[in-house]
Amino acid sequence: MLGGPRYTQMFYAKQGIITEEMLFCAAREKLDPEFVRSEVARGWAIIPSNKKHLELEPMIVGRNFLVKVNANIGNSAIVSSIEEEVHKLQWATMWGADTVMDLSTGPTSMRLVNGSYATLLYQ
Repeated sequence: MLGGPRYTQMFYAKQGIITEEMLFCAAREKLDPEFVRSEVARGWAIIPSNKKHLELEPMIVGRNFLVKVNANIGNSAIVSSIEEEVHKLQWATMWGADTVMDLSTGPTSMRLVNGSYATLLYQ
């Protein structure tokens, strides 16, 4: 829903509106867009969509949809190797992870997030 205020996907789904993100997810999952909208409206599925990250590819997560693979990476105050975490990120994306969650807590955590090229979900 580019061009106006951005509300949640559930907000639009409950209004009966099929968003661009819902259309994309329906095509990706080979399902009817109305089915996607109704599952989101009922709270049985979600489309993670962050208004600060418009470049991300939408996906839907729920019991009636394809399984998604998430990989966790991250450094800490004890172990802080950006190179190692970037290596993990490269392997995760190469092997087809749908999402990568950065669980970094160390002093260089923002450097890790800012230096990556994959979809990162923030804790």
